[in-house]
Amino acid sequence: MAIVQPQPAAEDGRRRLRLDSPVDRHHVGDLEISTKAEVDAAVERARKAQQDWAARPVAERARILRNAVDVLVRRRDEIVDQVRAETGKPRVEALAIEIVPACDFVNFWCKRATKDLRDEKRRLHGYLAPMKKLRIRYQPLGVVGVITPWNAPFVLSLNPVVQALLAGNSVVLKPSEVTPRSGELAVKVLHEAGVPEDVVQVVHGDGETGAALVDGDVDKISFTGSVTTGRSIASACAKKLTPYTLELGGKDAMIVCADADLERAAAGAAYLSMFNTGQVCLSVERIYVVESVAEEFIRLLKEKVAALRYGSEDGDVGPLFFDRQVDVVSRHLEDARKKGAQVLVGGSPADGEGLFFQPTVVVDAAHEMDLMTEETFGPVATVMRVRDEEEAVRMANDCQYGLGGSVFTQDKAKAERIAGRLNTGSVVHNDAAVIYGVPEAPFGGRKNSGVGQVNGLQSLRGFTHPQPILLSRFSSKKESIWYPYNADTIRNLDGLIRYGFGNKFLRKLLS
Repeated sequence: MAIVQPQPAAEDGRRRLRLDSPVDRHHVGDLEISTKAEVDAAVERARKAQQDWAARPVAERARILRNAVDVLVRRRDEIVDQVRAETGKPRVEALAIEIVPACDFVNFWCKRATKDLRDEKRRLHGYLAPMKKLRIRYQPLGVVGVITPWNAPFVLSLNPVVQALLAGNSVVLKPSEVTPRSGELAVKVLHEAGVPEDVVQVVHGDGETGAALVDGDVDKISFTGSVTTGRSIASACAKKLTPYTLELGGKDAMIVCADADLERAAAGAAYLSMFNTGQVCLSVERIYVVESVAEEFIRLLKEKVAALRYGSEDGDVGPLFFDRQVDVVSRHLEDARKKGAQVLVGGSPADGEGLFFQPTVVVDAAHEMDLMTEETFGPVATVMRVRDEEEAVRMANDCQYGLGGSVFTQDKAKAERIAGRLNTGSVVHNDAAVIYGVPEAPFGGRKNSGVGQVNGLQSLRGFTHPQPILLSRFSSKKESIWYPYNADTIRNLDGLIRYGFGNKFLRKLLS
């Protein structure tokens, strides 16, 4: 369903989109666009339902949502088939990218919820400690709008929705119009698990529908998608002071050090630049190889990519999911050729009716090329030789994006040193992309790669307002600084400053 074609408005005035398969372009259905009135109505229903949902204990919400794991296991074939119908990705990738992490995320967050969302006692320091007690209550925000992309349409819908629900919010999900049914399935799974229908709902459509959700009466927006759309969402949210998280694009660099295991590095480069047909925000899009090992690395990479099967649903590399990506990848490669890059393997759309693109290896890349500066989102491994690891770090940081990065070396200490110098949201040693599947790890980008983080041990709390409640330890008619001011008030404050903070020993006790 990755070929999306607007259709003439129906007699009822509704907009519709025609959806065609990315594998062979056959017509697979039409998508009816939700109107602004329907989006607003969904948000209104969600707000009414949210109060009863939030009133349930966290443990009860977690028990209900944990049922989704059983539903996922039971309906895994149906989900895989739907994802493949919309994307054409190989069955292995549908299982590995969509189902396995979906099960793990639900299981993990449900276990964490009661601990992470319970009221927290926080110890006070200094002179207030004898008089006051502090509690932090993690209040649900209300209604959360979740807008998700087409590259991993099921798991990227399910993960933020589950987190928001556990935190006591209701959710309105707007999946990509490219893969609408996969996102819708995430909502159906949650309904089957026992989440009330109005607590989690789905609306369908393109950018207009997303804008209607952002402009609606929501209390937070969670968006995963392009930088351009992310900027528009940030601007719209700023007008209403609506909080948001934006997980945007990437141009992740892979650094291959002189001491790297070249066999692993080449195998990793082939896989990590082309799994999911390269359509992963954490996909390896730039490979910096130290000159002393570049020839051998390139030889191995070329050999591995040339052996990949593509062109059918049973291959290693599936089609591009969205017809517009064929144009983007082709344009980037043409620009690279004109500016001196060499294409060693592939480099063109595959023959046939579908959106398959040849797995491609490009060498002699430079930062003057779009292939090294703009997000390509295709099955392309792009290699640039560098003098040493110092130059590799400098070139890796010379980028408008800062989502992830990877370092291939047999020296763990070196990997940590290099990682600490990369201006990225995350770094992986001798691997890449897997970081999103580690729920304990905060996931988010720097620079144009986004704002805020998903996952991590504070992730559930990101869908709440941490409300501090300051309690008095003792009952008294007034505080020492309340009206009326007098000489004792000044003497007491001055004494606190002189003897409390002016004495180094007492200062430590007050810290």
